[in-house]
Amino acid sequence: MWAVFLTWAAAIFFYPTKPAQAAFEGWMAATKQSLFGITGSIFLAFSAPILIVAALAYVYISVFPSDHVHVEKNKLKTLCFRLWTFPVLVDGPFGVVSAVEFIGIVLFIVYVVYSMTYYAVESVSLISKFGQISLTYSELLLYIIGLRFGSVGLFCMAFLFLPVSRGSVLLRLIDIPFEHATRYHVWLGHLTMALFTLHGLCYVIAWSLEGNLLGELAAWKEIGVANLPGVISLAAGLLMWVTSLHPVRKTYFELFFYTHQLYIIFVVFLAFHVGDFVFSFSAGPIFLFMLDRFLRFWQSRAKVDIISASCRPCGTVELVFSKPASIRYNALSFIFVQVRELSFLEWHPFSVSSSPMDGRYHMSILIKVLGSWTEKLRGIITDAQEQGRNGSESETGRITACVEGPYGHESPYHLMYENLILVAGGIGISPFLAILSDIIHRIEEGKPCMPKNVLVLWSVKKSNELSLLSAVDAQFISSSVSDNLHLDIQAFVTQESQPPLEEGIVGDDQKATGMFVKNGTTMSGLVGTGNNFWAGMYFAASTLGFVLAYALAQAYYVRRLNVFAWWHLGLVLVLCMAAGVALPGGLVVLLWHLSEKRKAEDDRWDAAAAAVPRAQDGEEEAEQTTNGADAADGGVSLAAVKTTRYGCRPQFEGTPPRTTPHQCRDANTGALRCGRPGRDVLNKPDLRRGPAPIVNPSIHPVSCTVHYTYDTLAVVGVCMYIFCMIGNVSIREGITNSHTSYEVSCCIPFFLLFFFSSLRIFLLTSTPSVSGYKMF
Repeated sequence: MWAVFLTWAAAIFFYPTKPAQAAFEGWMAATKQSLFGITGSIFLAFSAPILIVAALAYVYISVFPSDHVHVEKNKLKTLCFRLWTFPVLVDGPFGVVSAVEFIGIVLFIVYVVYSMTYYAVESVSLISKFGQISLTYSELLLYIIGLRFGSVGLFCMAFLFLPVSRGSVLLRLIDIPFEHATRYHVWLGHLTMALFTLHGLCYVIAWSLEGNLLGELAAWKEIGVANLPGVISLAAGLLMWVTSLHPVRKTYFELFFYTHQLYIIFVVFLAFHVGDFVFSFSAGPIFLFMLDRFLRFWQSRAKVDIISASCRPCGTVELVFSKPASIRYNALSFIFVQVRELSFLEWHPFSVSSSPMDGRYHMSILIKVLGSWTEKLRGIITDAQEQGRNGSESETGRITACVEGPYGHESPYHLMYENLILVAGGIGISPFLAILSDIIHRIEEGKPCMPKNVLVLWSVKKSNELSLLSAVDAQFISSSVSDNLHLDIQAFVTQESQPPLEEGIVGDDQKATGMFVKNGTTMSGLVGTGNNFWAGMYFAASTLGFVLAYALAQAYYVRRLNVFAWWHLGLVLVLCMAAGVALPGGLVVLLWHLSEKRKAEDDRWDAAAAAVPRAQDGEEEAEQTTNGADAADGGVSLAAVKTTRYGCRPQFEGTPPRTTPHQCRDANTGALRCGRPGRDVLNKPDLRRGPAPIVNPSIHPVSCTVHYTYDTLAVVGVCMYIFCMIGNVSIREGITNSHTSYEVSCCIPFFLLFFFSSLRIFLLTSTPSVSGYKMF
């Protein structure tokens, strides 16, 4: 699987070189006589590999599931895991960057610079071979360079759609949740749109020099590239790009959201612009995105029953959704919620605040009222609760909720560390409530659970927010749990200097009685992270349907009617991709839906049958209640392990103490942080030196000292690369007569740069002082 992926990536990287071009031309000559023609040859070389990786990934995650602690805990010690999680860069335009992300950024930058440099030098040598032509030297150079910008951008676009497939099996394979993968989409989006913009700009300048700008912009050729669809595609892409910039997205999020739906126009008109065979360079990842989007559409159509909708006095809304037992999730999962009374288009992500151990048939979330959407939602619930207090019948179905997900980490990382540090700000406590409930229930039931020491650092503005702690299902810690778990909850109230008069009841559950909303069904199990068998069947049926549809279109439409227009062939390819997803894929989704529905009915019958003996055996139930009360005398409540401080924040300042390698190897500590963007939860230290130790005798300090000794080597590699590029560009005739020496001089500095950067990261991640650190 990894061999296929690396071969595919290497083919893209070395595609500009002469040996790769020669091999590719030989491949096309050997396969272009097939039914699929040149388009099939290119698709097999550049799109089929990613589909093969996806197919193998379905097999892998089915055979080796990652939801068991005893299977995954050894992964923490591997170098691969440390590369994925070790922070190399902390401050900068990319935010916190892990070692693998750093390598990926370097590779993409080097690929773009390397490819464009190679193409530029090749273009200069190519122009010198032309005889008398009508174009000037500058115009011809702009045409060729613009074409190369477009080809490099097309390859970058092949990676653009992979991170935004929420239920993608590829993200599940490498265990990167969707909310973390979106940053890759942002990076790739900036790079791709910059290349496409330069592509269009080169042609616009060349057409302006020719004096035929408007005529070329409006041209829609039958044979060759159609310019007008390219202009429309680029305009849609520029709108998405501008509105996705952070200042615009932060201030006008709805504008960003609605303009991003132009991706359909962007992709379709790109196919019109370049034709079928060029579009097939990046058709594979786009097809995977179409699979995910169609499945999400099916799941999001279900109107979900709301078991309870209530408001807490701190201004937080709690929603408890009905779900089938077949939906699997963990305490690190999140869902997207739509309320149709508020908007038919807005979907908002929320972390789950319940644990899978809390119950098989429900899932809860906590929503902080911060904007117009959440304010209207709270208004609906409070109005219904007020009607209930007045004795009037509240109107059922006033909250028509649809749910998409759950998504998130495949592996329960919070269960793989002996020492766990949870740092939260405000409503950021929600996922940690699920984690606490999960750990307590697992210890009670004797299930695999690594944490022995848990420290919660929670910063809030007002003391009334502390009542959120009552949302934990496991409010009581029995003596058997307290013997195996040391739990310390430290709350910091930042905007109050002293406790309020009613401090004694701050921790009580003061929420009003929740209202029940019957919408007709539970959460749909049609999610990419759900049943692996049906998800794999959906992928296989859609892929085979696409291939069959394209074969039929080629045999009975393209060849029979002699369709030759590039834009028309591009349209045929896109329609065949959509038909493969909608027809055979839709049939599998329908069967999947019927299977989930039948399984949910069987579960309800089993639950009802199991409830009858318990109802008849009232005496035994009373005895269990008495035993539970006796156990309560030897345990503690969550409120008893909470320490509240007023007028201060958690202090992480100072230099971490030097620890010996043996002590660091024994420190198996995981740290998670969650809070609103922009909230200064902590007094930030210089993270490049490492976080200061947390003063707690039961939890080992985390030391992540980062040294930059090998940065100089990486800089030397970059300088060598630039020097060789400039040296080769200045010798046109030598390059023209000796392509081999040029290719070697281009490749060797790149490998030196990659080697020195990888060596730096390897030495950092191999250091025992970073053992046990997980970046979430």
